[in-house]
Amino acid sequence: MAGLIDIDKLTPAERLELIGELWDSLESEDVPLSPAQQAELERRLETLEEDKKHAVSWETLKAELDARRR
Repeated sequence: MAGLIDIDKLTPAERLELIGELWDSLESEDVPLSPAQQAELERRLETLEEDKKHAVSWETLKAELDARRR
């Protein structure tokens, strides 16, 4: 069969890239959630607006982490 990929010949980086491409090709309805995952998603959506008030930018977080490493 033409077009098949010999996964054993791919580097780990290439395999991860392939996983990402496969994942991105799925629609949200293609990925079933367990009841626990669905409950957690609903909990997070309910607190989203309040959580946004405490959010920081990536730049701020990165600067804080960099300062802690010194």
